[in-house]
Order: sequence, then C-alpha cells, then structure tokens
Amino acid sequence: MLRRTFFAVAIATLSALAGTAAAQAQAFTVTDVAGREVSFDKPVERVILGEGRQIYFVSVLDTEDPFKRVVGWRDDVRTADLDTWNEYLSKYPKMADIPVFGNLTDGTFQTELAVSLKPDVLLLPLESKTPAEESKLFDTLDSIGVKVVFIDFRLEAFKNTEASMNILGKLFGKDERAAEFNAFRTAEIKRVTDVIEAKKPAEPLVFLERAPGFFDECCATFGDENFGRMVKLAGGHNLGTDVLPGAQGMVSGEQIIAANPDVYISTGSNWSQSAKPDGIWVGVGAGADLAAGKVKLAALMDRPAFTGVKAKETGNVHAIWHQFYTNPFQFVAIQQIAKWLHPDLFADLDPDATFKELHQRFLPIAYKPGYWVSLND
Repeated sequence: MLRRTFFAVAIATLSALAGTAAAQAQAFTVTDVAGREVSFDKPVERVILGEGRQIYFVSVLDTEDPFKRVVGWRDDVRTADLDTWNEYLSKYPKMADIPVFGNLTDGTFQTELAVSLKPDVLLLPLESKTPAEESKLFDTLDSIGVKVVFIDFRLEAFKNTEASMNILGKLFGKDERAAEFNAFRTAEIKRVTDVIEAKKPAEPLVFLERAPGFFDECCATFGDENFGRMVKLAGGHNLGTDVLPGAQGMVSGEQIIAANPDVYISTGSNWSQSAKPDGIWVGVGAGADLAAGKVKLAALMDRPAFTGVKAKETGNVHAIWHQFYTNPFQFVAIQQIAKWLHPDLFADLDPDATFKELHQRFLPIAYKPGYWVSLND
C-alpha cells in the first residue's frame, strides 16, 4: 500500500511539473512599437481590434478564419473601404455581428464594453497611445488582466511594419507565418529598389494627394513617410517632403502650381458609406468600376490648384487605393508607382500579379483588380 501511494504521489508530482513546464514554455513577452514590454501566458484567443482595418493583417496570420479571435472592432472597414467589407462579408457573414467600438482619439471608445468582452489583448495603432494614456485606459484594462499592444503600419510604416507583423505573429502563435510574409514583402520591395539603386534614374516630381473629394480642403498630402516614402522608394521626389515637417499635412494650390509636378497621384477608396458619400473621391479598390474612377480623376484635375500643371497637361495623372497607407501591403503600391514614374525601367513588373500572389498565399479572399487607375489608360 505504501509503495502504491508513493508511486501515485510521484506520478501526480511529475504531471504537475510537466503542466507547469508546458505553461512556462507558452509564456512570452513582446516589446510593442511604443517600446512597452507586455507579457502573456500563452498565445491570445480573444482580441479587440482598435481599428477594423487591422483585419487586413490579421487575415495574413489567421487566413483560414480571420475572425476566429476577434471579439470586437471599430466600424471603419465598412465606412472606409466598402469594397473590402463586401468581399469579406460574403464569405464571413458572422463579422456583421461583431460588437463595434468608438475611437479613442475622439473619446467614443466604450471601455465598459471592452471589459465585458473579456479580451486577452487590445490592439491599438500607435497614434492612439496619447489618448489611451490620457483616458487612463491602461489602468482600467490592467486591473482586469487585459493587455494593450501598440502596432504601426501608418505613422512610421517603413520602420514598424516588419516589427508589427512579428509582434502579431508572436501574439497569435504564428511566428513562422509572420516571417514568411515579411520575407515576401522584403523581396517584392527589392524588385523596385534594387533597380532604382542600380540605374539611378532622374526623379520626377510627384504630388501625391491624400483622399481628395473625401477632404473638402485642397490639398492634403504626405511628408517623408507613408505614401511619401513609397514615392521615394519608387524613384520619385515627393513634393510634400519639401514642405511638410511631419508625416502628413496641407499644401496650398499656389504651392502646387509653383512646384509644377511632373506626376499627380490621388489616393482613393469606396467611401460611399462614409460621411462624404457623394464626394468626387476616386473609388478604387477590389473590383472597382475604373471607368467611373477615370471620370472622377479627370474632375479632380479641373480644380484651380492644377491650372497649367505639367502632370495635367501631359496626362500623367493617376489614382491608387488609399488603404495601402494603413496595412503591410505597401510593396504593391511601390511597384505600381514605380511603373508610373519609370515605365521603361519597370516594363516587365506586374503589380497586379504581385497582389494576386499575395491574395493566393496570404489572404482568404480572391483577388479582384481595381486598385489603381490612370487617365491615360
């Protein structure tokens, strides 16, 4: 009897030790893009997306079911990118029932709702850090064991995209998948930057306008980040870099006319469910009507800010999907911009094929062209 009891205790002890070791093996710490160390006992299972458009990169990791961890999100996919919303909704109708949150930056985030959903983590874009601190959101969520992790695909996209994907890979237990995507992204960027470095072509002056028709005032643009950096990597000179101290801001019509850019690029999206449903924005995106897009693009050129501008006179006028500015797919935009700026150097580069491969390898929905359009198409 004593011997049997000894073995029973030994087995129970070993089982407990094995369970503890397994739990310890799952535990990990990430350093988010705000420099905060955040520790977890295991990969997360319940996630609140601080922006709905974070589903772009969640889909890269949880491709079989992007919504399996999502217990709450903001409503910005429907309002900022209706084409993508419809593509996902047709395949995942359950997403229409996910609880919707307000925005930290305007004070409409519902902390009580977040608490009730018992998330393991709240993913926030880096620009939400100050509002989160001011609202004492960290204290509230920490008190119930909910962690906050900051990621960034927008403010300093080319510094933080790879790191953000690695952080998400760790959180989801999908490190290898994140590394595979990052390797693909890097290789596709190099298909442009290696050529630019080797050939050193002249840099055309580019004015890249941010969401014209969605914003009333002319003209919003990017500085030396985000789309401004994409222009640079594609072998162009971004007008906004010369006049803006930050990532984005406004330039006047007089500044545009004086600079006389060689190339004009508008960002656009399907904003028909936004506060500006009738704007003259160019509705590029999944399966977009590009003939209608060209009509709106031509209308943008009729504004006084583009009177006599070289880009207008030569027809070097284009529009590209606005949402490239807030997801890790910037390399597709870099390739397309490079073709516009240096058509001879990149005659064999096919951004449509690149984006189609991205969908086939990393996304749960089929690729539908329509993400860019040119007046001279």
